[in-house]
Amino acid sequence: MLYDLSVIIPCYNEEAILEESVRQLNAVMERTIYKYELIFIDDCSRDKTRELIKKLSEGKSYIRYIFHEKNIGRGGTVCEGIREAEGRIVGFLDIDLEVHARYIPSMVQSIEEGYDIATAYRLTYLRFDSIERDLSSKAYHFITRHYLKIPLNDTETGFKFFNREKILPVIEKTYDKRWFWDTEVMAIAYFNNLKIMEIPSLFIRRKDKKSTVRLWSDSLEYLRKVIQFRKRLRKDGIYNANL
Repeated sequence: MLYDLSVIIPCYNEEAILEESVRQLNAVMERTIYKYELIFIDDCSRDKTRELIKKLSEGKSYIRYIFHEKNIGRGGTVCEGIREAEGRIVGFLDIDLEVHARYIPSMVQSIEEGYDIATAYRLTYLRFDSIERDLSSKAYHFITRHYLKIPLNDTETGFKFFNREKILPVIEKTYDKRWFWDTEVMAIAYFNNLKIMEIPSLFIRRKDKKSTVRLWSDSLEYLRKVIQFRKRLRKDGIYNANL
């Protein structure tokens, strides 16, 4: 492996925030001892995200990018990045930095100490201007713990880091290419006895980010996907027989 760490940055219409977020990400990484690479994967943005990625990568050998011709969703994007990564540790984060890049060193340290996966356990509080997103997230947590019997606090977080060797077989068992991938990969990892560390991380919602959450319909859709997923786990012999 050429790098200690590969950071995948899934992008979709990130023009307004990309340059500043990458500046903060690099500032964090430059204070570490890790040799790292950044892998931008643009999933058919409609703004100037691709032009900015090209600009950010000029003259920097540790930055590379992949541009999709067709939108495939975050799950498929992250899987592609994991396969392409050259680091022994690989992970991704939402580039809006609602969970800040400063938590990356803690994630990497956990994996170096023997964990296979380290993720952000988002610490937030209910705010009037984001109540639908917050309640939807809490509903997802309840559904996951109740129907899949997974003792994890936050499977849906967009801030996950992995021992690349250990996670490669897991991602080959995931089906969903979009937002439900996060639950799939964590559940399959848990039932395959991978060691998981959840690191409490401050989650600060951006006021300039418009929510697309539909509380009831999204929660019901998540429940439907969880039920289908549980049936598949049982069929594939992954799910515990007594659950």
